[in-house]
Amino acid sequence: MNPRPIVLAISGASGMLYAVRCLKFLLQADFHVELVCSKAAYLVWRDEMETTVPQNLIDQGDFWRDQTQTDAGKLICHGFANVGATIASGSYRTQGMLIVPCSMSTVAKLAHGLSSDLLERAADVQLKEGRRVVVVPRETPFSVIHLRNLLLLAEAGVRVVPAIPAWYQKPRTIEELVDFVVGRALDQLDIDHALFDRWRGICARPEA
Repeated sequence: MNPRPIVLAISGASGMLYAVRCLKFLLQADFHVELVCSKAAYLVWRDEMETTVPQNLIDQGDFWRDQTQTDAGKLICHGFANVGATIASGSYRTQGMLIVPCSMSTVAKLAHGLSSDLLERAADVQLKEGRRVVVVPRETPFSVIHLRNLLLLAEAGVRVVPAIPAWYQKPRTIEELVDFVVGRALDQLDIDHALFDRWRGICARPEA
C-alpha cells in the first residue's frame, strides 16, 4: 500500500461519475483514501445517480465499495461536519488532495480562505502545508468571478484540471471520456496510471 493517504473530496458539482472513477482507480491501485463529501454532494448524487449516499459512515464505506466494485486499498469516510477529523490537521501527513468534481462555491471558498466544513478545512490545510491540491471544476460557461477565483487558486499552487476530455485517444464510451479527465488529475499528483493512451505525436507526412 502507498505510504501516505490521498484525500479525495466530492463537492456538489455535476459530474459524480468523475468521483466514482477516481475512487475506483485509487483503491484498485492500493492507495489509502480519506474520503469526504460536502453536504451538497449528497443532493447532487441523489439527483444524478438516483441513489442515496448513506450518512452513516460505516454504511457509506460499504456503499462506495459497491459503487467501485473493489475490495482493494484502504478507505476511510468522513462526515462533512466533523472538523476534528484527521484530515483537518496539518500534522496528519498526506500525499495530497483531489476535489472531484469541484463546484464553483468550493472554488470561491478555497480562493478566499473560508472553511465552513471538513472538505474546505482539509483543502485549506493542504495549502498551508504546501501540499498538492488538484481541483476538477465542472461548470460552463465560466463567469468572470469563476475565472478570477480559479486564478487565485492557481497562484496559490493549486492545479486546475477542468472536466474537459480529449478526443485524440478515440474514446468509445462515457467511461473513457471520464477516465481521461481523472487520469490528467492524477498526473498532477505524479500518480502512475494507464487510464488513457498518451499522446505520441503526429508523424509528418512526406511532401509530394
